[in-house]
Amino acid sequence: MRANEKTVIVHPDVVLVPYRTEHVAKYHEWMTSAELRELTASEPLTLEEEYEMQRKWQMDEDKLTFILLSGTSFNARDDAPLTPERLSGLPMIGDVNLFLKGAPDEEDFEVEVEIMIAEPAYRRRGIAHTALQLLLSYATASSSPSPLPVPKEKLVARIGDKNEPSIRLFEKLGFAITKRVPVFEEVELRYAGTNQTPWISGAVRTLAV
Repeated sequence: MRANEKTVIVHPDVVLVPYRTEHVAKYHEWMTSAELRELTASEPLTLEEEYEMQRKWQMDEDKLTFILLSGTSFNARDDAPLTPERLSGLPMIGDVNLFLKGAPDEEDFEVEVEIMIAEPAYRRRGIAHTALQLLLSYATASSSPSPLPVPKEKLVARIGDKNEPSIRLFEKLGFAITKRVPVFEEVELRYAGTNQTPWISGAVRTLAV
């Protein structure tokens, strides 16, 4: 999405950066994993096709994608410019996405939320919970650029019905199960505002390119 092509969201634990060409080779390596393809319902692509997908996603106005970098070794208080070179030293650990489906003025408009922590060493550490809060806070903030913000009540997640950790994660973020789809072995969760605390926000900065 053009809206976030220079947007960086900084938090001490995780840094969200736009999906750029320098990330494609690592992303392609992740997608050679049958497990990750199954979890993300993805088809195997060649490296060339992956680069084409990155270019498309960067331009599409219905997909908001951030790559997740580990922020533990990053000095968030440093006001030095955020260049791709500076960020390249941070481990790439996953991605987080919003898919805008339909027109905002249509009754069935919805915004599907997805996250992937691809690196096993970074799972079960609360990073997905933090990254999703940063994304959702940014995407629903009135200050975010068009086609954002999106209404909270239009947020939806679809998760495999046996993926209990992910279901609990979204419930903790204020989502509630609204539908079970046995034929696809998945559950649908929509934002219900049941989270006990507001989503945290990150420092929104500009990528210096």
